[in-house]
Amino acid sequence: MSSPQPTGVEGVTQRFATAADVPVILELIRELAEYERLSHEVVADEGLLQESLFGCRRVAEVIIAEEHGEALAFALFFHNFSTFVGRPGIYLEDIYVRPRARGRGIGRALLVLLAKIAVERGCGRMEWSVLDWNEPAIGFYRKLGAAAMDEWTVFRLAGPALERLAGTGGAR
Repeated sequence: MSSPQPTGVEGVTQRFATAADVPVILELIRELAEYERLSHEVVADEGLLQESLFGCRRVAEVIIAEEHGEALAFALFFHNFSTFVGRPGIYLEDIYVRPRARGRGIGRALLVLLAKIAVERGCGRMEWSVLDWNEPAIGFYRKLGAAAMDEWTVFRLAGPALERLAGTGGAR
């Protein structure tokens, strides 16, 4: 997908982000964090995004949905791997549609494109997390046919706890 692709939403296209998009990606991440009431957790900056998304070891990809050159939404994803399925998957880290663009089918179009990418790349599944209070998103995902993995609990090691386990910081 080197050139912008239509979304099925009049005037809206989607494309893979380029290094020139880093400032708008960061802007969208900050808007998402504000919506999720997690602005205090954002430590990403343009340099970190530049390195992670477009540096020597790219670890994630971004698709941007835009209209007349204005970014309306983004999806940031990366590959994971299922040992049970024996194939890679796509993990959707974040999807965000700006409030003024919601209700037009842009989020659905991004998910359709990600599903196509997953199938083209031989992936066995797509996964993502959603905050338990975000009922509009949960309902939307269920309508798409996504199943909640209620029997799984997400665990996270970050900051000092991660460093302690790695033996690189703090007391063990």
